[in-house]
Amino acid sequence: MKATHIPRWLSAVALLWWAGSLHAAGLQVTDDRGVVVSLPQSPQRIVSLLPSLTETVCELGQCQRLVGVDRYSNHPASVRALPKAGGGIDPNIEAIVALKPDVVLMATSSRGVQRLEALGLKVLAMEPKSSADAQRVMGKLGQLLEVPDAHRIWRAIDAGVMAAAQSLPPGARSLRVYYEVSAGGYAAGTQSFIGEMMTRLGVQNIVTPDLGPFPRINPEYVVRANPDLIMIGARNVQGMAQRPGWSSMKALREQRMCVFTEAESDVLVRPGPRMAEAARVMARCINEKGLR
Repeated sequence: MKATHIPRWLSAVALLWWAGSLHAAGLQVTDDRGVVVSLPQSPQRIVSLLPSLTETVCELGQCQRLVGVDRYSNHPASVRALPKAGGGIDPNIEAIVALKPDVVLMATSSRGVQRLEALGLKVLAMEPKSSADAQRVMGKLGQLLEVPDAHRIWRAIDAGVMAAAQSLPPGARSLRVYYEVSAGGYAAGTQSFIGEMMTRLGVQNIVTPDLGPFPRINPEYVVRANPDLIMIGARNVQGMAQRPGWSSMKALREQRMCVFTEAESDVLVRPGPRMAEAARVMARCINEKGLR
């Protein structure tokens, strides 16, 4: 029997049909709610309502796609000029709609997710709380933005954290540290990305794992734990020495305390592409205040 040959023109038509069907299928990304978000193509107009997501988009080299951000997104400097669309928890729905985004990036905990979807907008809800979350989010945004080297970028960040850890002497491992994240006594637990960073740097967190990622800590708990070193942001330090029993703690008596500037705090509390910088800030604190 003679072999059947498909005409070249028919093969070309089939190839074009296959490519067209792929394009028609568009792009699908599953967010942290487990919702599959379908888009006809990679979004060109993006509103980001969480600073860590804003920074990740820019780290992936796609800052130019941002058309609006939340009021707290301030890095890199170019995003400060973008229209502000409220906060992550309290987004300005009207402002977001007016920006005509292809997709809105926001936290799963935001009150605006369902309202925006009801108005027909595409919403990708992601809220990194751990290092693994930050890595996964970078991969998801890399998929969304069609940036193929997202995992390579993450490996560079992870290597930076490792280098910061290796810069510390063995003596750091005996340090017992309390990190206060925000006003009201909210601390970094061992399961949070900040707590994970502390573990990688080799110090001991006085907050026990059973309390969760960001527990609200009773001031007496800290007094009983009597940490060697306290880390706190300048926004929260006022009145700290007047808390019951705190003036007797070793860290305050010996002034072994790091008060981070607002800019440093922004770096430290955002689980995203500046985590290597956060590790360096924390390592410098440990070297200068904890090991003297």
